[in-house]
Amino acid sequence: MSVLIPFLTLLLVGGACAYHRTRLSTWAIASAGALVLVALLGASLVATIIAGVLLALVAVPLMIGDFRRQQITAPLLKIYLRMLPKLSDTEKTALEAGTVGFEGELFSGMPKWEDLLAQPRPMLSAEEQAFLDNECEELCRMINDWEITHDHADLPPEVWQYLKEKKFFGMIIPKDFGGLGFSALAHHKVIQKLASISATLSSTVGVPNSLGPAELLLHYGTAEQKEHYLPRLADGREIPCFALTGPFAGSDATSLPDYGIVTTGKWNGAEVVGVKLTFDKRYITLAPVATVIGLAFRLHDPEGLLGGEADRGITLALVPRDTPGLDIGRRHVPLNCMFHNGPVRGEEVFLPLSQLIGGEDYIGEGWRMLVECLSVGRAITLPSTASGGSKAGAVVTGAYSRIRKQFGLSIGRFEGVEEALARIAGNAYSVSALSQATAAAVDRGEKPAVPSAIAKYHATEMGRQVASDAMDVHGGKGVILGPRNYLGRSWQAAPISITVEGANIMTRSLMIFGQGAIRCHPWVLKEMEAAQHPDPQVRLHEFDRNLFGHIGFAISNAFRSLWFGLTGARFGRAPGDAYTRRYYRKLNRYSANLALVADTSMLLLGGKLKFKEKLSGRLGDVLSHLYIISAMLKRYEDDGRPVGERPLLAWATLDGVHKIELALSGALRNFPIRPVGWVLWMLVFPWGRRAQAPSDRLGHRAAAMLMSPSDARDKLAEGVFLTPCANNPAGRINSYLPRVIHAEPIERKFLKALKAGEVSGMDHDAQLDDAVAKGVLSAEEKAALVDLREMTLDAISVDDFDHAQLQSAAMADCSRITKAA
Repeated sequence: MSVLIPFLTLLLVGGACAYHRTRLSTWAIASAGALVLVALLGASLVATIIAGVLLALVAVPLMIGDFRRQQITAPLLKIYLRMLPKLSDTEKTALEAGTVGFEGELFSGMPKWEDLLAQPRPMLSAEEQAFLDNECEELCRMINDWEITHDHADLPPEVWQYLKEKKFFGMIIPKDFGGLGFSALAHHKVIQKLASISATLSSTVGVPNSLGPAELLLHYGTAEQKEHYLPRLADGREIPCFALTGPFAGSDATSLPDYGIVTTGKWNGAEVVGVKLTFDKRYITLAPVATVIGLAFRLHDPEGLLGGEADRGITLALVPRDTPGLDIGRRHVPLNCMFHNGPVRGEEVFLPLSQLIGGEDYIGEGWRMLVECLSVGRAITLPSTASGGSKAGAVVTGAYSRIRKQFGLSIGRFEGVEEALARIAGNAYSVSALSQATAAAVDRGEKPAVPSAIAKYHATEMGRQVASDAMDVHGGKGVILGPRNYLGRSWQAAPISITVEGANIMTRSLMIFGQGAIRCHPWVLKEMEAAQHPDPQVRLHEFDRNLFGHIGFAISNAFRSLWFGLTGARFGRAPGDAYTRRYYRKLNRYSANLALVADTSMLLLGGKLKFKEKLSGRLGDVLSHLYIISAMLKRYEDDGRPVGERPLLAWATLDGVHKIELALSGALRNFPIRPVGWVLWMLVFPWGRRAQAPSDRLGHRAAAMLMSPSDARDKLAEGVFLTPCANNPAGRINSYLPRVIHAEPIERKFLKALKAGEVSGMDHDAQLDDAVAKGVLSAEEKAALVDLREMTLDAISVDDFDHAQLQSAAMADCSRITKAA
């Protein structure tokens, strides 16, 4: 046994140093000291000497800088350059766009939680809160979503006017240009509230405040463009849209067939140098009502009027609606979500160079401009829309489940319904935290490229799951359309958010991990940049530093993965309280797992990894759920660790952890190099996959929170439109919950007497009268049951129509002509 002790000592000391990521010199000194100590304590001297020689053979060459660089790093650099995947200019632009926030820590294998918890709590200003409480509230009261989607296919004129007067289209425009100058958090809160009453309304307001002319002008516009357009966009004199998507290129700006030719032409009576544009765009939101169209195209200068190359690259322009040759087509119908959407076409439409966004200085910079602005738009509009729908759907479905009864029992008490309610509650909690986190990142000055992709994909997918579960719980109430149906249009609209601004399938399989693996990794991008440095001496030094930092990083994550796997992540330094500390430790484990598997994948697969979309999708899922759980923990801390929210936090966290292990399991079981997959499995899952989905008991607690008033339920409902008014049946049903609960004991007493034969009568009213006459109920109790009956009827009633009301206008005209004949 004494023969093995020196070698075990090296392994243990090396593992401890790797776990804590000490310097190379610290590891060498600690290992040498440990060998001396075990020799003094009686370990085999021969074995100790052999172990010392092995230590020296590894440590000494690595610690002599010049020797290491010339004899080890230089050959590895040559191999690396051959392996390095070639990136196109567009891929480089996408990777360089945006900034890295806490998601980088999640990719490190050793997150600095203090950095996350030190971020300021997101807070609205008094002005922003007043806007939500007043202008937003009033706007929501004006909305009748059934009339918008079924009768008018548009917002009413008075709503359009209100949006313009109150500057809803100018939330992101600074006050200096006549806008509201709101924070990203306020922008998120406004969209969230509007989405809870009407997807058409939230889309109409969201688009001008996300990717569009205003956003682009703020970042890249010339002084003249800003002075002219921003005040007009802020007060609604101009309605913007942005035309990117085309029939053959989709939203891939790098493959645009739309083009512009530099030439001369007439503009406002003068002969100027400009561009003749030919384009065909579709799916352009607000195009049918837009007065100024942002346009992406590829610019060509065949006559060299601007100097330089003929192909000048992707460029952006502003096209006024009255420009000759511009054709704004008829409307698309996006699944009965009646925001304006349609095609935009043009053939040889002439514009002066002054209409190019940013002027001549930004010719060819369109792809970079789009990528940077897309990340901000994706971080707010779509996640906020999903959050508004999910939060409203959660609390109203909870109330409906308490009110609606089958077999004398609230349907929410049935375990099948309870299972759906738990998913609704957990997903709504997750989406709310995630959408707030990405908005807060924008307010901190970040351009969250990777988090915005995470938020766009997972918020919309969880929103779709909430809509699906809510429809299942409501049954017939959900499938019969009409003014009383507050779910049907949301259910129909769910695939729209899934599709726009990058289809979710592509977002998951290509963008999240594709960008995250390089952008968030602490060493990969640095290695790539170092390997391509023009100065050979600097290249070798920088590559050496980053390469061995990367090697140490990989070794550390291997040891950390194994340690956390063996111990179940029960030990280790972690923040939080006694309740949440276990969650932080779990995230430490999965962060190390992600870093280990990602490193191995990039090393062995190289450029082929971007074609392994199932693998990158699964690793993207791991990063995503790490980010989502971190967002929930941050909000829990910001809110003062509310005890009442713990069932929701626990359900959503355990659901995320379960999905992380499923994703890692899928990645390792299907790893392209099978023996490597087996080794990784032993490091990641030494005892096998252990995480389980949330228990039924926890699901019961989460579901119960939706069906009973509480501070946690109020917090979940915060920021959505639940005012009980004629145009908001969801708000009315939610408002009934306290009165329904108050009436339940009376109802049980009444039903018990009815079953025992103590009360008689042919209908409900007669039975109540008899119960009062016989002293079973008091007059006040009868009034409570009458009120309960009315509330239940309002909750379960659906609409019916005359056949003529459902006919299209063309069919109705045809019917009238036939009858007249």
